[in-house]
Amino acid sequence: MSVDAQAAPPPASSSHRLPGWAESLSFRNIGAIYVWILLIVVFTVWKPSLFPTAQTAKSVVNQYAITGLAALAVVMPLAAGVFDLSIGSTIGFSGVFAGWALNTLGLPLGAAVALTLIAGLAIGTLNAIVVVRMKIDSFIGTLATGSIIAAATLWVSGDEIITGKVSGSFTKIAATSIGGVQLPVIYLLVAMLVLGYVLEQTVFGRRVYASGYGPEVSRLVGLRVGRIRTISLLFSGVLGSFAGIALASRIGSADPSVGPEYLIPAFSAAFVGASQFRHGRFNPWGTVVAVLMIGTGSVGLLLAGTPNWTPQVFQGAVLIAAVGITQLQRRRPRAED
Repeated sequence: MSVDAQAAPPPASSSHRLPGWAESLSFRNIGAIYVWILLIVVFTVWKPSLFPTAQTAKSVVNQYAITGLAALAVVMPLAAGVFDLSIGSTIGFSGVFAGWALNTLGLPLGAAVALTLIAGLAIGTLNAIVVVRMKIDSFIGTLATGSIIAAATLWVSGDEIITGKVSGSFTKIAATSIGGVQLPVIYLLVAMLVLGYVLEQTVFGRRVYASGYGPEVSRLVGLRVGRIRTISLLFSGVLGSFAGIALASRIGSADPSVGPEYLIPAFSAAFVGASQFRHGRFNPWGTVVAVLMIGTGSVGLLLAGTPNWTPQVFQGAVLIAAVGITQLQRRRPRAED
């Protein structure tokens, strides 16, 4: 069986297929966009003086750009068939590590960033050893490594917020804005385009999807599934590390307590994204749309004066719904054949 045949679910029977334009605009294909529009309408009616403003739109993209980077970081591992539940801890550790490199080691900005990205690569390597070499289930394995990374974060920081040089020129990495839009938004768009090209326009990308949809069959046709999953975890470690750098830069400090809260929104966006555009295939385009939809709902709830815990409930509900929809979409083609 060819690699391309494994890169996507089997096509539905032609007798059930909608016209091309209708399929492209169907709720099944772009449901998150319709939900996003509905949220905008609801909050516009609910808070007409606060929500429908350019400042609100900028707040959504600025506040959720880091979430978008975290979500894109887990897209490739998910596409390859593995979880990276250490992503939140990676983000927290990387911000602290960058602050430690700047303050304690006295490294210049470029060297501190480079060393932090190498640390992210080391985290990805650790995950690959646990998941690929030791063959521990990725859900359990990366949850365990995330706990170790969180402990390392407290050790490096001394369980204290690091400021000093972190609040200096380091803030230009993320706090710099262009027309009110901060640089992490640009990083997010670049990461989306690069990841989209790799996954959808290269042989390696087709092999990633093949490894996720049919690992045993992929091995039989000669694909090195372990190597592919290793690369995906390395990618997640590096991009997650960059997200941690951007987060510390944006807030002007390295706080050891931040980072883990990005886990649920990242996976919510990745699974919602998998139900968009590609019918059950994890992809960066749907993931970014999902991030904006989740961000709109969360910011809208806060502007509406709801309790501070409501965005977390909203994000958790979105994750449950997204996983259910994604699983139904993956099973449906088989039932229709």
